[in-house]
Amino acid sequence: MTNKEIANAFRDLGDLMELHEENPFKIRSYQNAYITLRKIGAPLSEMEQKELEAIKGVGAAIAAKIAELLKTGKMEALEKYKQITPEGIREMLQIKGFGPKKVNVIWKELGAETVGELLYACNENRLIELKGFGKKTQDELKNSLEYFLRSKNKFLYATLEPVAEKLVKELTSKFPPDSFSLVGAFRRRTPVLEGLDLLVTFPVEQISNLPGISELKKVKENEWSAKVEENFPLTIFSCSPAEFGSKQFRYTSTQDFMDDWIAVFPNIDFRQIPHENDIFEKAGLPFIAPELREKAGIILKAKNAPLPVLIEEKNIKGVVHCHTTYSDGLNTLEEMANYAQTLGYEYITISDHSKSAFYANGLKEERLWEQWREIDVLNSRPNSIKIYKSIESDILNDGSLDYPEDILREFDLVIASVHSNLKMDEQKATERILKAVENPFTSILGHPTGRLLLSRKGYPLDHKKIIDACAANRVAIEINANPYRLDLDWEWIPYAIEKGVLLSINPDAHSKEGIKDIRFGVLAARKGGLFVEACLNTKNADDFIAALKK
Repeated sequence: MTNKEIANAFRDLGDLMELHEENPFKIRSYQNAYITLRKIGAPLSEMEQKELEAIKGVGAAIAAKIAELLKTGKMEALEKYKQITPEGIREMLQIKGFGPKKVNVIWKELGAETVGELLYACNENRLIELKGFGKKTQDELKNSLEYFLRSKNKFLYATLEPVAEKLVKELTSKFPPDSFSLVGAFRRRTPVLEGLDLLVTFPVEQISNLPGISELKKVKENEWSAKVEENFPLTIFSCSPAEFGSKQFRYTSTQDFMDDWIAVFPNIDFRQIPHENDIFEKAGLPFIAPELREKAGIILKAKNAPLPVLIEEKNIKGVVHCHTTYSDGLNTLEEMANYAQTLGYEYITISDHSKSAFYANGLKEERLWEQWREIDVLNSRPNSIKIYKSIESDILNDGSLDYPEDILREFDLVIASVHSNLKMDEQKATERILKAVENPFTSILGHPTGRLLLSRKGYPLDHKKIIDACAANRVAIEINANPYRLDLDWEWIPYAIEKGVLLSINPDAHSKEGIKDIRFGVLAARKGGLFVEACLNTKNADDFIAALKK
């Protein structure tokens, strides 16, 4: 088990015990264990019992439970509480902003035991009179429930990518490489997916022999369903080798794209084409990358002028937006810098949380000076990666930035982000960010909507006003590469490019391994048609800073 999985088990145990109103001291110890264990870099699975016990805040009892998890994959105490808690109640605990105490009231006072029953109760205004609730809380919960239900049975691209890679490896070991292809939303690199789609030219029944494949059944002519790696839906399409390119093209593209294609090329027959590239040659077009086959309009653009060459991960020269142990990161400043250099990057910006972010150990002024002194020492090393002094400054409720101006002007760059009070209406939320963008010290607008894919909707914004303001104030916009965020959403990238706003693909790394999330940001950026010249951190170190100067 990974450290994250072990930590989550203690989080779940603490939540369930709080739901059942158990000993608050034990609950707090499990909640603290969750916070501690998820921050440990070394694998818990490789530690001796004494090492586990020596971890601050762990001790013998929790260490024994960790050992139990590592040995059996289960924790007896957690299983006990799962057995006495209805599945629907456990599901409610997964909803953001809806903690054990509120779930307990719903369960005991209303008798609702499923998310559907709770949503019905919201629609009937039955929560208003409950202790700790009210109209506003009920409305907020109703929105969260609806979002939760819409997001069920969906998966992040980053979750399905290793599953897809393993499947392709198994297929490659048994079938010719030109006899199968992943298609659909996965091939288009869509951030949120409902499963994997596979096209094959061999008898589908042969797939049932592959490891990890189960529940294979025919849905209709030339289409099967299955499960891969136990939980993930797999749709399999079959065709002849002679039409492989045609079907690969069709099953990769959205219906909007296909309708547009047929409207632009009504007389081109592309039904029996073995290689996908030949379809574009037949139409007299350059190859349109799968990521761009999402919406109508791209075909006419490709017909009228060459499409720009899409950005690639190798084009990124700097790691922008990184956290260290100075705030809530797992690795030291030096470890982050050294790791970025081993990955081949030219520069890194250290953007820990600002002082108002007490929940993330934000930097008060004294610790800020300490960090800057360390950066100066590291920058003085010969042949070292360039380290820029940055901050992820909280955008406060009134739109102002954390720290006074005399401190803000000393940073090489300031990333301004919202982390609190996420429930403003569109007008207030937009005005708040506009004020931050207009601040002369703001360099980059961080994760503009604050969304967490499949967990939390972003707050409502007038995107055009925000992007227009960034253009007017020479503020870059972050494409947060964390696969849970991917914010700015790819659909707004074309408008930002049109307005001349630079986009910065930032990992928001809270560990050195998090730097590798840049890959997911690049994939999302490609969907929006981002090219090298429109990206801030494809520039070398000097040009990067020059581009941010007001």
